[in-house]
Amino acid sequence: MAFLRSPFAADPPPTLRDGHAVMRVPDMTDYEQWAALRARSRDFLTPWEPVWPANDLTRAAFRSRIRQYWRDIDDDAAYPYFIFDAQGEVLVGALTLSNVRRGVAQTGTLGYWIGLPHARRGYMTSAVRLAVDFAFRHLGLHRVEASCLPHNRASINLLQKCGFEREGLARGYLKIAGEWRDHLLFARLCN
Repeated sequence: MAFLRSPFAADPPPTLRDGHAVMRVPDMTDYEQWAALRARSRDFLTPWEPVWPANDLTRAAFRSRIRQYWRDIDDDAAYPYFIFDAQGEVLVGALTLSNVRRGVAQTGTLGYWIGLPHARRGYMTSAVRLAVDFAFRHLGLHRVEASCLPHNRASINLLQKCGFEREGLARGYLKIAGEWRDHLLFARLCN
């Protein structure tokens, strides 16, 4: 029953696509592209993310990440996706619908990052729209939440463009770049 459990408990989540981007669950074959994109984008991403562990870009850490992704999918707790170009060949970023809460909440939280060479090219707009549609139509969620730093104008614009509405400010919400930071809270409801 969708109210209590995801329809993907036994199967992988579907590949999502529009004319601009392809999204699929990551696997070990993505390691080289992922590590190269993250390394190239490190300075670009650092102000917006938690501090990276020293071994973050290693194959072993990536393997652990993949195993955790599949546990999260199996538990209906999170749905991680890598974002690729329209041909599904070039990794451009990632998006995860996490903290899935069932029962009376039917809510999930959206998080995302885009690699430096692919920023402001519309990939994340496509990805967020695809993820929201997936959350509402396939997972049966009622609400998708997202947050961003108050000075992250690109993320604010993205969320608003994708139909999210600002709901407030969470003080000391997430530890970003080594410090507890306030975040603007956004949400979109299923129509």
